[in-house]
Amino acid sequence: MKTHARVVVIGGGVVGVATLYHLVKKGITDAVLIERRELTSGSTWHAAGLLPLFNMSYAVGQIHKYSVKLYDQLEEETGLNVGFKKVSNIRLARTKDRMDEYNLYAGVAETIGIDVKFLTPQEVKEIWPLCEIDGLLGAIQHPDDGYIQPADLTQALARGARAGGGEINRFTTVTGIAQKANGEWVVSTDKGDITCEHVVSATGNFARKTGEMVGLDIPVIPVEHQFIVTEPHPEIVARQKAGLPEMGVLRESDSSWYMREENGGLLLGPYEVGAPCCYVDGPAKDCEYELFQEDLDRLAPHIETAMERVPAFGEVGVKEVYNGAICYTPDGSPMVGPAWDLKNFWINEGHSFGITAAGGAGWQLAEWIAEGEPSIDMMGVDPRRFGPYASRGYLRAKNEEAYANVFTVHYPDEERQAARPLKRAPCYDRMKALGAVFGSVYGWERPNWFAPADLEVPAGELEVDDVLTNHNHAPADETGKVREKWSFRRSNYFEHVGNECRHVSTKVGLLDMSAFAKFEVSGPGAEDWLEGLVANRVPKKVGRVNLCHMLTKNGGVRSEFTIYRRSPRDFYLVSAGAFERHDYDYLEKALPSDGSVRLQKVTTQYGVLVLAGPKSRDVLQKLTDQDLSNAAFPWLSGRFINVGPAQAHALRVNFVGELGWELHHPIEMQTTIFDLLMEAGAEFGIKPFGIRAMDSMRLEKSYRLIPRELSIEYAALESGLDRFVRLDKNVDFIGRDALAAWKEKGFKWQFVTMEVDGITDADARGSEPIYQNGELVGRATSGGYGWRVGKSLALAMVPPALSDVGTELEIKILGEMHKATVIPESPFDPDNERLRA
Repeated sequence: MKTHARVVVIGGGVVGVATLYHLVKKGITDAVLIERRELTSGSTWHAAGLLPLFNMSYAVGQIHKYSVKLYDQLEEETGLNVGFKKVSNIRLARTKDRMDEYNLYAGVAETIGIDVKFLTPQEVKEIWPLCEIDGLLGAIQHPDDGYIQPADLTQALARGARAGGGEINRFTTVTGIAQKANGEWVVSTDKGDITCEHVVSATGNFARKTGEMVGLDIPVIPVEHQFIVTEPHPEIVARQKAGLPEMGVLRESDSSWYMREENGGLLLGPYEVGAPCCYVDGPAKDCEYELFQEDLDRLAPHIETAMERVPAFGEVGVKEVYNGAICYTPDGSPMVGPAWDLKNFWINEGHSFGITAAGGAGWQLAEWIAEGEPSIDMMGVDPRRFGPYASRGYLRAKNEEAYANVFTVHYPDEERQAARPLKRAPCYDRMKALGAVFGSVYGWERPNWFAPADLEVPAGELEVDDVLTNHNHAPADETGKVREKWSFRRSNYFEHVGNECRHVSTKVGLLDMSAFAKFEVSGPGAEDWLEGLVANRVPKKVGRVNLCHMLTKNGGVRSEFTIYRRSPRDFYLVSAGAFERHDYDYLEKALPSDGSVRLQKVTTQYGVLVLAGPKSRDVLQKLTDQDLSNAAFPWLSGRFINVGPAQAHALRVNFVGELGWELHHPIEMQTTIFDLLMEAGAEFGIKPFGIRAMDSMRLEKSYRLIPRELSIEYAALESGLDRFVRLDKNVDFIGRDALAAWKEKGFKWQFVTMEVDGITDADARGSEPIYQNGELVGRATSGGYGWRVGKSLALAMVPPALSDVGTELEIKILGEMHKATVIPESPFDPDNERLRA
């Protein structure tokens, strides 16, 4: 075994071996893999080997696409048969909501180059003659999908890695991981130590134990997954003897199971409610090829629906039942990328679809290590999307919930309820009493919208479809009323969000944004350090506010900050609440080593209440002795003010495009300030509003979001950040030269705002394909209805040649084509007269 390497990968399942394979492909030949037992002895060996391309995530979809393409070529490269059966994958639909989901997904798939075909029930019968088609509305098919033999795949990847110089050490146990003062890592094993530059954790069920070695609480806990293999069925055996094609992978999403042929019989894999977490403290030291006792009672409803859909399944005996561990995260997506707080420690864990994701995850992680950045936007799988709140109790509740929801309809407005409420701002109860319907971001409860006291979804609209995965609404509140129905179309909250938008625009509204991530940067080197991090100029005067972006080394956008200069050596940074750990980690790792800059995370120390609307100045002026006139307190400035007896840093900025202030206050003063604002605002008709109204209003201002309009995949100037990128400033900032070179080479994309015509009940949401004369030319990044302008809007990336105002394109929304016209940016108040009022 080597004593020195550039990269050490820990874990010999398919994910770890795929990582080693891609490191070697990237030229890192001094890479070593360590596996405590035999390769594939963890979850890989008992995986069903399915390769589902279907995924609503932009990042995961691309990872899966890459994997399937790679696996199709591996035998030619390595000489080993990986058992890839490209038999296609058919997903059945029994409900209108399911067909909406498939249409939304088909748009995502088209923008990333995945082939999806829609099938009629009769076409399903032709491909799967043993399938009954009663009650089906249709289906989608992935022609390039199928299944593979996980152990054979892993061995082929291992051969490819070894051929390129990678080293694999089996039956070698890691006993410790430590980082030296010079940044090098020492991986200690029962066969000696290896000193290396990078460590990759790909340890599957052992993820939490691996994390403990380096002080990380990795938010991964496995869940038990069962699947049933039957004895051979005469009809399937006869089809094989006749040389007929294999029927493929069948998924009845509305009954939450998959099925495929297996050695002349059938394999059924349900995803049931009640599947428990396992290995909460990690497996035993001698764990190898381990399975749990089966529990068929849990699967009974799924078995019954499988027999109804495929009667042949009930006509043969059970040959074997597998019950093994599959890793899960709270949102069901894997964790691929840098660990927080540690330099050069990488995480490739939490793979609930590890066979499908292994190749793509290994590809992107190897690229990240070798080249400093991945080539696709990995925010959806970044390990830093969870914070310290994701501890054991939270994980048990959320991971079991994620497993139970694998096949449920993935509504874009759904808010899952397990482990909630968790983090609540002090004004939570006050907002709730005013009708708040809450969503969750980074563990925080935030009002999405406000329901009138008498609003209730009619019982006849709730779970009207007789399917196992029936859930189309939020749980009833404490009064027994269901306030919100989920949909891919305009739902019951649509008009109420509109009322909030109009109220803010004509009077005054109050929004809780306490979930914002907040950081303090201070010290003698603070200004120079920040200038080298962000593309805009840092505020020069005390009391000024600038919007600033941290770029990648390649010129894409990594993070967005509002920077407020509180004193000559003190800056206050605000970024998206969902990215607190992500943004803090990049800031912390970029700190100078001389101690000239101090960085402190203060998110939980400050609450934020946004006061916005034409009457906002009148309300706030009643509570402060500071002059709030436009001359004394202009737009993009901030100052420390009193709010009655309380205090706040008032920043004259907001994300809705109206006159207003963000009041950043000591969290312990929030209820006092909230009550004062509501009392002072009563004569002006003050009302609270939620995140969905804010999102509608930000669309009307063409405001960008990470990782939608702003992404590492788009040059900052492609995203239309010309006003915020100072290529001519006298400080060299991260990504400046690369961005300048990208500009010189020419851009592929340009950010645009579009008006969508012919909308009746379904607006764009993001990821919809955009066409010109039937040819795919771009993708929407966000969408919705603009209540102040009375238009359905979409923000999008299109080729520069199609970005001129007046260009007519088309956008496909839930399978229907609509005219989409490029319009000027900021269709509402383009000159910012309201913001500057």
